Amino acid sequence: MRGSAREGDRSVRRRMTRAAAATATAALLFPLVSAATAATAARPDSGALQRAFADAAQQYRVPQSVLLGVSYLQSRWDGHRGAPSVSGGYGPMHLTDARTALASAPHHSEGAEDPRGDDSRPVRTLPEELPEPSRLPARLRTLGRAAELTGLDARTLREDPVANIHGGAALLAAAQRNLGLPLSKDPGQWYGAVARYSGADDRATASAYAHDVFEVIRDGERRTTDSGQRVVLPASPDVAENTAQTRRLSLRAADAGEAECPQEVACEWIPAPYEEFGEGDQKDYGNHDKADRPGSQRIDYIIVHDTEGPWGTTIDLIKDPTYVSWQYTLRSSDGHIAQHVPLKDVAWHAGNWYVNSRSVGLEHEGFLTAPDAWYTEAMYRTSARLVRYLAKKYDIPLNRQHILGHENVPGPTTMTIPGMHTDPGPYWDWAHYFQLLGAPFQSTASAAGGLVTILPEYARNKPVYTGCQKDPGEACPPHGSGAVRLHTEPSADAPLVRDIGLRPDGSDSTTGVNDHGARATTGQQYAVAERQSEWTAIWYLGQKAWFHNPRTQPTAVNAKGLVATPKGDAKDIAVYGRAYPEKAAYPEGIPVQPLSPLPYKLRAGQEYAVGTKSTGEYYYAPTFDTKGHRVIRGKQEYYQIQFGHRVAFVKAGDVTVRQSG
Repeated sequence: MRGSAREGDRSVRRRMTRAAAATATAALLFPLVSAATAATAARPDSGALQRAFADAAQQYRVPQSVLLGVSYLQSRWDGHRGAPSVSGGYGPMHLTDARTALASAPHHSEGAEDPRGDDSRPVRTLPEELPEPSRLPARLRTLGRAAELTGLDARTLREDPVANIHGGAALLAAAQRNLGLPLSKDPGQWYGAVARYSGADDRATASAYAHDVFEVIRDGERRTTDSGQRVVLPASPDVAENTAQTRRLSLRAADAGEAECPQEVACEWIPAPYEEFGEGDQKDYGNHDKADRPGSQRIDYIIVHDTEGPWGTTIDLIKDPTYVSWQYTLRSSDGHIAQHVPLKDVAWHAGNWYVNSRSVGLEHEGFLTAPDAWYTEAMYRTSARLVRYLAKKYDIPLNRQHILGHENVPGPTTMTIPGMHTDPGPYWDWAHYFQLLGAPFQSTASAAGGLVTILPEYARNKPVYTGCQKDPGEACPPHGSGAVRLHTEPSADAPLVRDIGLRPDGSDSTTGVNDHGARATTGQQYAVAERQSEWTAIWYLGQKAWFHNPRTQPTAVNAKGLVATPKGDAKDIAVYGRAYPEKAAYPEGIPVQPLSPLPYKLRAGQEYAVGTKSTGEYYYAPTFDTKGHRVIRGKQEYYQIQFGHRVAFVKAGDVTVRQSG
């Protein structure tokens, strides 16, 4: 399941009705694009897409650099074989079609969920259903408008990259005319039209989007697309955009309010409520806890989530005091950011109270199991800027020990493991994300280094996943992935390794898109156990796990660092999902939180990559009144390790830590 996390006997059921997708009918008002364009679409050579940009720019009198810059920010010029983005956008120009915008239950609401990952609060009963989301906005229905302007049918605009480029050019030209501006040859005179193309409804976001496009134009870009097309945007460092044009857009001024964001992004304050509700035994509060971080506790982690629902639904949910919370939401189409919970306070987003109290949660508009899911460059770039800001503010290292996916957060207890979340899933491009963060993954040692960093080539690495559709056995559409499969032997025919936490009956892991029991993901580091020909074995969940790592197309690079192994003659040691203090650290009147070892063991002779070292800590905050809140710190020290797909914790006294290799 993507969506449940339980701890103790607490059980809260939340469900969300499927979001309705608006349908837009468009009349075909203009003749079809010329036969020359159709011929271009059929050309098999690697320069066809470049010529398509040139043809569309000429036909609609849009500067080619503007067309290429907008397309790069939306899709990096990829076509995705006609499949939609997470916000229903198609093709290189990300033309959006509301009829295909996916709607499903948000991942926070599936099954029975403890919103905080802490059992210090009583059980409560919530409504069975939340209201349906409103109809999707115009920014998610641009493909219909492109059909009107070009005379091309919707299917062609979705599936044919050349037609899609013409649709985007037509939209830009129409935006320029609607602003009362000439179809100038000067790219800088298209700033207002580019800002309009973002679909943003506030000036700050539209301007930030246009700024990014013109940054791409000035710096230039070149890459090979997912269809093997070579596209080049030459650098134009002297382009000067006319930013005053945004005054013509008649957009609202977003309320920055208390938002904590870097200056170069557009950020809006949409607060999550901190309030009491209910009566009698059902009286409770939500949807986060007041704190005083980092004075009270360090912030060590940034957690990357996806929303499993559209923007409108997500914003409605964060306003509900009976729901969970997170610090930021990022919109896919334009990268717009909304902040909901002050950074000093604790949001309920990770399903593990220890992690919640020491982290910041970022929700990205998207769907983990969306067929051929992809995220826009605009959202990746804005998210990276936000993470860099947070990392600098709280001195958080830019690595996969501290920048975690929700799927990497451990279950706090054994019973919670099967219900822990699995977003953002195998389609999130961690390699590209960390390049944007300025901390790209690379080899740091020879083969004798003792560690490997998982690093497959995203576009070429396409393991088979199942479960994206209603039929759990049906294969998902082929798509790039940052994950590699782990087998019990150095063979693709060998069974996948087992995760006894996910499957206590000892059954094998599966290829399910939400099953990470035998999966290692880009940026994660593991200790090498053995190498055979094109296969590498790592220590994973207490066992040896093999992945294909051919020299001609490697899926990992060599690394070195600290590793933990059982101390002395110990045959095995306990592994934990949270680093809580020892019993003696709790003052009278505050219930002792059990350390609750997980069902795994770190066995003698095995090694695991070490991350953060910390002292046991627990934030006691069971009531709306903050007077009784308290941070309990002990003397017991822990090491964070990369134990499986998720991180885990071991007692410092149980392990020997040494240099790998």
